[in-house]
Amino acid sequence: MAMAMAMASSFPMLTTTTFFFFFLLLSSVDSRFVVEKSSIRVLSPEHIRARHDGAIANFGVPDYGGTMTGVVVYPDKATTGCSGFDGPPFKSKSGRPVVLLLDRGDCYFALKAWNGQKAGAAAVLVADSIDEPLITMDTPEESRDEGYIEKITIPSVLINRAFGDALKLALEKRTEEVVVKLDWREAMPHPDERVEYEFWTNSNDECGIRCEEQMNFVKNFKGHAQLLERGGFTQFTPHYITWFCPEPFLLSRQCKSQCINHGRYCAPDPEQDFNEGYDGKDVVVENLRQLCVHRVANESNRPWLWWDFVTDFHIRCSMKEKKYSKDCPNDVIKSLGLPLDKIKECMGNPEDDVENSVLKAEQQLQVGRGSRGDVTILPTLVINNVQYRGILERTSVLKAICAGFKESTEPPVCLSSDIETNQCLDDDGGCWRDKDLNITACKDTFRGRICECPIVDGVQYKGDGYSFCKAVGPARCAVGNGGCWSETKNGQTFSACSEYELNGCHCPLGFRGDGHTCEDVNECQEGLACQCDGCTCKNTWGGYDCKCKGNHLYIKGEDTCIAKSTSAFGWFITLVVLACVAGAAVAAYLFYKYRLRSYMDTEIMAIMSQYMPLDNQHNAAQPLRPDSNI
Repeated sequence: MAMAMAMASSFPMLTTTTFFFFFLLLSSVDSRFVVEKSSIRVLSPEHIRARHDGAIANFGVPDYGGTMTGVVVYPDKATTGCSGFDGPPFKSKSGRPVVLLLDRGDCYFALKAWNGQKAGAAAVLVADSIDEPLITMDTPEESRDEGYIEKITIPSVLINRAFGDALKLALEKRTEEVVVKLDWREAMPHPDERVEYEFWTNSNDECGIRCEEQMNFVKNFKGHAQLLERGGFTQFTPHYITWFCPEPFLLSRQCKSQCINHGRYCAPDPEQDFNEGYDGKDVVVENLRQLCVHRVANESNRPWLWWDFVTDFHIRCSMKEKKYSKDCPNDVIKSLGLPLDKIKECMGNPEDDVENSVLKAEQQLQVGRGSRGDVTILPTLVINNVQYRGILERTSVLKAICAGFKESTEPPVCLSSDIETNQCLDDDGGCWRDKDLNITACKDTFRGRICECPIVDGVQYKGDGYSFCKAVGPARCAVGNGGCWSETKNGQTFSACSEYELNGCHCPLGFRGDGHTCEDVNECQEGLACQCDGCTCKNTWGGYDCKCKGNHLYIKGEDTCIAKSTSAFGWFITLVVLACVAGAAVAAYLFYKYRLRSYMDTEIMAIMSQYMPLDNQHNAAQPLRPDSNI
């Protein structure tokens, strides 16, 4: 019954017959509400330390992906919070935020949260008054007219009676502050690098404040949604609620005007008056059309066009402004370049006495499975199969979607300054940093930061990310010489980093050290060069120079001196030797080309023989036999 009441609140002023149809549809399933498991943790006093469940309200702004630690305060009077609190705002002795504990009853949940927010509370816990399963605190339509719902910016959570009594008992003793931690980091699952989310909505814009709320959300969130969808970060699916007409009423005026496909799929009359305006079946048809728009757009790899269609439809074909006609949505479809024939094929004929596969699937999905819970109100947002709780507002919803990504896989839009704080800006978040190269291991994430050795200009750094990171791989020498020694003198540069080694530092030839510091080796002084008779040695940075006495040349590889040949005969011999070497090189090249061509010809013939059987004796192809296997 609670589920049917929640549905009825989505469409104010429903007729008795309309509500009866809602009830018959929804009473066939057991209502299941979403509860955030172990989302509240008592930190002190020690004797009541434990984790407890809570049900986040459908109003306010829960901090998805974050936490809040505060001191519990229970007012001395007006414990239900149904009237404003007199006196100064609530404060804690330690200066921590105040988590206001209130009792259930006497007024709307939202009013309790609003009064608590005005009294300085950072969050509100509402303790149930009876022992029962937790439900989701929703916003009755009547309270929206008072204008405070959209102003609620603090989170509210319903807790069970036993937990509430334990907190009150601890507060009565007044020995120490009761400190709790509200943790929403795992309230939104993040199984992989893509977030899947659903939006349960309605094409009708005459259902009051809720319809205005969802259309404003679609218009304001459209940019974020299309950016996420185009980048492949999210998978979005729209859904629409319908119900069926009971068989005894199939021929009634109510069913005929509110249902299609012989009473199988129904929606409320937009004006709640069967004698004027549009009919409920017009709403069902448009719901079906919007579902098919998304299906066809998705098949053409442009699923984000649904947001354009819904926005344009609201402007050009509004039922509230009496602009709707059967041709109007078709004009919107054509303007977006979508194939109208495929969308009509998807929709089928609403007058046929058959099941519509698209709408039938929607009715089945409406019943919650797994962690999602039943879809009982419009609009409802489901992210990674968990219902979103809080105000339907651009920034709040974006934070919830961002909380659904695995850490470090969030798209850039999730790291914008208006929804998260970059912890890497404060002393690199305590991670490793190379001040000389301005490289840090701190990586900003939606939930905070991680210390992970980076990749810089194609160079991979490896380490624990906290105390050290070092460059590895073949390109490591390009960035800071891979952390190895390097020095330049007299226009010459030597480095202990070698691009032929994947890691490690080794002093180059002519130097000695551990690779992080290298010193020049004095080959002359240590007797490592110029040991031939008549040689003189001069040490240079990174090498040495040897000179021979008189008319002699120094041969470094042999560490010896030979006489220079200046006679004509000597030059002749030198030219002959060079000519022989050049001739041998040319002959070797020609022989290589001949062998390569012979090898290629052999290979080609071998390949061709696999497909073209040859007769080497008669050099003619034999005819195929009739029974050949070809």
